[in-house]
Amino acid sequence: MRYLVRTSTVLRYSAANAWADFRASYTWWSWTFGWLGRMLAQVTFFAFVGIMLGDQAQLRYLVVGNAVMTCVVETMSVVASSSSEGRIGTLPLLSAAPVRLAWVFLGRSVQWPVSGSLTALVSLLALAPAFGVHWSPTQVPALVLLVPLTALSTYAVGLFLSAFVLTASGARNLLSNSAYLVMMAICGVQVPVDFWPSWVRSIASTLPLTHGLAAIRSVGDRAPVADVLGQAGLALACGVGWLVMAVLAFSLLEQHSRRRDAFDFGG
Repeated sequence: MRYLVRTSTVLRYSAANAWADFRASYTWWSWTFGWLGRMLAQVTFFAFVGIMLGDQAQLRYLVVGNAVMTCVVETMSVVASSSSEGRIGTLPLLSAAPVRLAWVFLGRSVQWPVSGSLTALVSLLALAPAFGVHWSPTQVPALVLLVPLTALSTYAVGLFLSAFVLTASGARNLLSNSAYLVMMAICGVQVPVDFWPSWVRSIASTLPLTHGLAAIRSVGDRAPVADVLGQAGLALACGVGWLVMAVLAFSLLEQHSRRRDAFDFGG
């Protein structure tokens, strides 16, 4: 019980730091017309690709896939923001604290999946209808649940990758960009997962985005509720699996850093 209380306290204060960072990084104006505008432009670009293909089904596929993808792009920011702890010299203090690093970093960048979920919902509900992708009032609650599920489960993937850049901050952008580009390619965003050979499909099946996006597409196609719940359950299971791996990765990092004195105040 004491461990749970201590962990929840760490998560709460880490999340408070995350939101302080977010408020320092964005105003409502810069977020709306800077970040959100950039993501809407990205979705619009791929929508025009669908228009040039001259197929309404292809257009819908690209709009929905890239609208959901916006939350993943933002969620992968956890890799870069986590590496900043090394640059500002706080890692030695964090590794000396009597709590697991994983719980600190779990809360430390939680602003990204929350903001990313909002970005994706605006893309789906406000921008997508301009390209003929409409949602009924009964579908909206499902989207409001499935988009955050996709963002949070993908956040676990980003946390796992973050453990590998804490001592190599120079690789942060390469790793985060590569991660979301791979997901964009193989998880059903631009082309169906079945387009890829079996070994690529196997990799895609381990990524939460594949199943979260499939659930959202099922909602749009008015598929049976069981199909939606099945894909949502797979997304959740994948997210939990990646979270477990992230906790293990941070634990190994802690052990290594304490044995080798890998963290220093100079980043």
